[in-house]
Amino acid sequence: MEQHFLPGEPRIGVVLRRSSRARRISLRVSRLDGRVTLTLPNGVREGEALAFADEKADWIRKQLERQPDQVAVGLGVDLPFEGRPLRLVAGGGRSVQVAGGEMRLPGQPEQAATRVQAYLKTMARDRLVAASDRYAARLGRTYSRITIRDTRSRWGSCSSKGALMYSWRLVMAPSAVLEYVAAHEVAHLAEMNHSAAFWKVVEDIHGPYDPLRRWLRDNSELLHRYRFGD
Repeated sequence: MEQHFLPGEPRIGVVLRRSSRARRISLRVSRLDGRVTLTLPNGVREGEALAFADEKADWIRKQLERQPDQVAVGLGVDLPFEGRPLRLVAGGGRSVQVAGGEMRLPGQPEQAATRVQAYLKTMARDRLVAASDRYAARLGRTYSRITIRDTRSRWGSCSSKGALMYSWRLVMAPSAVLEYVAAHEVAHLAEMNHSAAFWKVVEDIHGPYDPLRRWLRDNSELLHRYRFGD
């Protein structure tokens, strides 16, 4: 993918992407990380697409102004964990400790972001494996493996071979939201679609899910605003 910069200040990059499925030039500003993507159908000249993006520069800037501020993770920052804010503070010992509204981090201050991220990934895997096992047992199906990633476009997925993938940032959301996503992806072991039958499976193994689904829709960008220096 190539990158183009819009005229004016501050400098804003636009990622160019060609797609055989696109029927027209389109612009998208990600709600999660503010990335601006310009999609070109095959056969459209690059110059034409760039001119289109430049004409839309004011619109793009307005969309970016609505994005939540990015937060660089470090000591003194409040970070959500299982839906509640924790203040990141220096701690002793060798492991991260959570107590009294704080996440206590051992080691040097410059290592704080790395330690927090490693802790969140570990906690997310533990909770997502447990939830996936529980919902798979209720469904009477098995999955092949679980992968934890930092995805932007989706919170989870299930492959045709039964491989589950989740975003570790789910552990920052309320626990009930993480549980819903696990049930959602496990339900795909029975229904590889989003049909009425699929949603019936989700409800059968999880229970009511609409409020949790809405929470993710309304708060996704807030979980992605935290930057860990990676």
